[in-house]
Amino acid sequence: MLPKLIATDIDGVWTDGGMYYSDSGEELKRFNTYDSAGVAFCQLLNIPVAIITGEPSKAVIRRAEKLKIGLCHTGIADKLSVLHGICSKMHIRPEEVAYIGDDINDIGVIKAVGYSACPSSAPEYIKKLVTKVLYKKGGEGVFREFVEDILSANGVLEGLLRKHYLIT
Repeated sequence: MLPKLIATDIDGVWTDGGMYYSDSGEELKRFNTYDSAGVAFCQLLNIPVAIITGEPSKAVIRRAEKLKIGLCHTGIADKLSVLHGICSKMHIRPEEVAYIGDDINDIGVIKAVGYSACPSSAPEYIKKLVTKVLYKKGGEGVFREFVEDILSANGVLEGLLRKHYLIT
């Protein structure tokens, strides 16, 4: 069954987890453009994407705006409470959510959702908690891999690629 919401952490998932600072102190993040296809696939299937990240980051907000992700929560200490709030507003259960995270602050959400995954670069104790450990590391397009894995397991990826991207 396709999830009714796909939620994601950012640092260590969409990024390699590194923190970059300019000489003026501005925080910079390196995003992999492959992940934008994962968002596009969700949008074509009307599956909302939610970002829930612990870091307060203007770069994440700008990335979410560019990709038209309306559910962007930054600077979040209690990710599980935010997830419950989103689920309540959407009238869905956490079990109907798929989540990808990679570290300690993701554990509550990982345990609450119906399907969870982490990048191969996550710590071993996170790998033991998730439904699936993905092949890619954080910052290498692992969000796209996550989405494609879900869509493929539900038999919709090939049809989506044929219909919208003319791939046979």
